[in-house]
Amino acid sequence: MHVIVVGCGRVGSGLAVSLVAQGHSVAIVDKQAAAFRRLPEDWPGTTVVGSGFDRSDLEAAGANRAGALAAVTSGDNSNILTARIARETYGIPNVVARIYDPRRAEIYQRLGIPTVATVPWTIDQVTRRLLPEAAIGEWTDPSGQLLLLERSLPEVWAGRRLAALTEPGAISLAAVSRAGVPRLDVDELIGQEGDVLHVLARKDAVELLEQRLAAGPAQATGSAR
Repeated sequence: MHVIVVGCGRVGSGLAVSLVAQGHSVAIVDKQAAAFRRLPEDWPGTTVVGSGFDRSDLEAAGANRAGALAAVTSGDNSNILTARIARETYGIPNVVARIYDPRRAEIYQRLGIPTVATVPWTIDQVTRRLLPEAAIGEWTDPSGQLLLLERSLPEVWAGRRLAALTEPGAISLAAVSRAGVPRLDVDELIGQEGDVLHVLARKDAVELLEQRLAAGPAQATGSAR
């Protein structure tokens, strides 16, 4: 996947290095060329001196082919504007914006723009939102056979009952984070854009979970042995 990182501070540079190590192509955008000194000398990605809300700069960074974008500059307004352009103009499916003001972060999440506030920030959290298909476990039991997974709600599940994800004995929807608020009343919840799912699954059922997330509730059938 091609990923654009806007902002080459400590978080942006660390994220860019991490994504390349995972095998993704990465372009990083920053207004200051000196910011790229934070990257390793042999870093193989693309650097663009410019702005995340300038369309020509985004296109130089590969916005027309990008599958994900992270806006992690030091400005809330810049990050939100960049995220909106990425989603609305270029149709980039996985977008996340760094927000310093948690009150504003909640508002933007309600508008369907995934955000990460400064306090809970980690590169790993951003990666989860950029690459929701990756099998990243929040927690595992001592046997390593039970995983707690975090997934962004795919579009095909919006407006559908989330309980359809469940597979008895293999997959259980534990909670849903909606507009920054955790919800445990999952049995009757209807999916909304921006939801983050917290799913308990057996290790051998992760593939089934991914299939159900991708196919939607109409195809959420099958069993895990």
